[in-house]
Parts: sequence; C-alpha cells; structure tokens
Amino acid sequence: MRVCLPRLRCRYFGLALVLLAAGQAWADLPLTVEDLITEQGRVRLDVSLTYANVDRQGVSTGEPIEVQTGPTSFVFLPTVIGESIGNTDTWVATLGLRYGLSAGAEVYLRASGLSTRTRNFGVAGATSSSETRFADAWVGLNYRFIDEGDTPALLGFAEIALSEQHRQSRASFQSAMLGLTAYRAIDPIVFSLTAGYRFNQSRPDGPRDYRPGNLLLLHPSVGFAVNDRVTLSTGLQWTRRAADRIDGQRQGIDRSASNLVLGVGYGIARGNTLNASFKANASGQGGAEFRLNWLYTFQ
Repeated sequence: MRVCLPRLRCRYFGLALVLLAAGQAWADLPLTVEDLITEQGRVRLDVSLTYANVDRQGVSTGEPIEVQTGPTSFVFLPTVIGESIGNTDTWVATLGLRYGLSAGAEVYLRASGLSTRTRNFGVAGATSSSETRFADAWVGLNYRFIDEGDTPALLGFAEIALSEQHRQSRASFQSAMLGLTAYRAIDPIVFSLTAGYRFNQSRPDGPRDYRPGNLLLLHPSVGFAVNDRVTLSTGLQWTRRAADRIDGQRQGIDRSASNLVLGVGYGIARGNTLNASFKANASGQGGAEFRLNWLYTFQ
C-alpha cells in the first residue's frame, strides 16, 4: 500500500467522500481541508448525473418516487393512483455554481432536469409512459461554524427552492432545507454525521392545493483515505418522509427508509475532483441509485 505524503493532504482528502453525506457545499471536495468552502472570490462548477431505478408493487395511493440528486437534495416524482406493479428508470442531471463569499462562507445555485420512463401493469393491462422536463432550482448558503481542533468540525447549510415543477404548476419559495454536518479526522479515517430537515409549504398544482411531505435525514459515515488521490467511504442513510397532502387529505402514509451508501472519490488535481456513489435500499422502499459528480474550481 502506498504511503500518503504529505500526511495532512491524505487526511483531508479523506473528507471528499465521507462528506458526500453532508450539505451541498461539502458534497464533493478537493484535496485539502482549506477548500471545503470555495476560496473567497473564486467560482466552482458542480455537475452531477444520477440514475435511479425503482420497482413498486401494490401502489394504490399515488406515493411519490424519491430520487436523491445530491447529499441532501431530492427530486420527488408523483405517481399515478391505482398502479399495481410499476418499474421506473429515472435520469436526473444537475448543474451548479458555487461562489466563495469569505473564508468561512459560500453561496451556491443549482438546477436539475430529469428524464423518466415508467412501465406499469394493472387491471387494464400493461402500459408505459415517458417524460422529460425541468425538475427544480435552488439557492443556498454554506457556512463553517467550527474548525476541527479539540472538538469535531461543524458545518452548516441552508437552501430554498427558487422553482419546483409539479404535475401542472410550478411553485417558488415554498420548500427549504436546513442541516448540519460534524466530522472528525483521525488519519487515515474520517468520521462524519449529517442531519437535515426539508420542510414544504402548500402550493397550488392546477386546481388543487398540494403539500409535499416534510423530510428528515440522518447520515453517519466513515471514510478511508487510501492514498493522496483515492478515498473510499461507507455509510447508512436514514430518512423519514411525511405523507403528501392534496386539498388537505393525506395521500398514503408516513414512510421511513434505510439505505447503504458506498462511495469512491478520485482527486484528478487540486480543485478538480470526481466522485461516484451507490445507494442501495436496505428497508422501507424498493430501488437503487448511482450518482456521478464532478467538481471543478476555476483558477
């Protein structure tokens, strides 16, 4: 096994994959801890592609399909009431920009589009449908409260939806998410814990009043810096999502889910990082997701 030199560089590149569990700022990191937040006055490009496959049986309440497009970002796809068996393939592309406000804060903007194909079988026989459209756009802030020292480092994020596409209408400034990430690096291992909460307000969707269910997320993770360029990580993500409401009526039930998350990161160069993660359902829902992310800092 190659020894990591310099030692600190290896240690902090270990954060690149572990903090896939964290807020949008810490999703895919460059090689040193100083770059957890974009350097003041600089811009970073954040591009990701997510593939999700979901298989459901006995769906009778139109519960939405949940696709995770980032460490704490989700796209929810409504389903049709009355399906008995359904299999869905979804691709979500996300483009984001980050700007360093100061040594401890950055702002970011991201937008996502999706393409989905669903195959259903029910009492009416087999059917299929496809859709390609805009998904959502968000703006957010990342802030470093505490640097790592005698206590674990503490990072925070807050974001709000500029636009979300639903069945018939778009909504603005009706969803928001807040969260914190704590981490401790002990060469060559990094421990982290992320907690986030997404809350949604009612918004019109055609003639109806629609309120997506709120979401709570917990994600403990452990990462191992193999060398100065490669990091491996593993973690458990637990989510609890309240049932959606249409015209004040609950659509289905509150749902909890546990997922195993595996990741690998490669530092191409300073400020140029490629990460891949795989999320497999352990309980609560059916499906799996694969996400590829590229983070590039303009020099």
